[in-house]
Amino acid sequence: MKILVTNDDGIGASGIQALRRELRQLDGVTVDLIAPDSNRSASARSITTRSPLTVEEVEFDDGDLGHATDGTPVDCVRFAEVGLLGERPDLIVSGINHGLNLGDDVTYSGTVAAAFEGVVLGIPAIAVSQQSREMEMDYGPRRDYDFDLGARFTAAVVKELAEHPLPEGTLLNINVPGGQPDGVEVTRLGKRLYRDELELVDGSDPGSGRRTYRIYGYEPGLDDEPGTDVGAIARSRLTVTPLHLDLTHHGSIEGLRQRDFERVLEGSLG
Repeated sequence: MKILVTNDDGIGASGIQALRRELRQLDGVTVDLIAPDSNRSASARSITTRSPLTVEEVEFDDGDLGHATDGTPVDCVRFAEVGLLGERPDLIVSGINHGLNLGDDVTYSGTVAAAFEGVVLGIPAIAVSQQSREMEMDYGPRRDYDFDLGARFTAAVVKELAEHPLPEGTLLNINVPGGQPDGVEVTRLGKRLYRDELELVDGSDPGSGRRTYRIYGYEPGLDDEPGTDVGAIARSRLTVTPLHLDLTHHGSIEGLRQRDFERVLEGSLG
């Protein structure tokens, strides 16, 4: 099995290095690593289309090699798809992210976006995110992470998927609590209650016509609904959530077909 490891925290991040070291111990597995050269958190599914991308080979402390690019996490997966490292990967493993990716976070996360790109390309994928030891639920930068359990659990999931593959078009979004997990829960996405505020940054000069604001980074609340990833993490349970990219609201199709959009079009044509 050929695995591509990537992330959005950058190639030097502790999470991706812990994951790389654990996966390379699996029998019959080849691990390739392509990651951004610096932090690309919250880059979502952005790609680089207006400029060429640079790639640099990087040697790690244990002698393994990886590749750093000035592109996004999705660009990293595309590099593997188009042959930068030879054959396309059999599995994408993205992470381990420094911080949780729960509920609505998955639409912003570069870590989850890289896994989604695997699904787009027909490659099974896993995204893995880790809460810090402080058990935070917000997005403030933290330094105190223990990635050992998350890396071991991910490696065990990889072995499980080798024997029992995921349904086509599905990725697994894994979130690991900061303390000792009180079990594992297969969940659906929950609801993050974002609390963005408009805060004028000190030193901003309104008299010049230019203002500097902070609107992100405040601790979100959570809807502690049973069966959700948000609620499970709040109870220190490791979560596994299956995701797919079909955004169609299938239940609305028949109702919309009953509407006279032909008349709307005729009126639009004048």
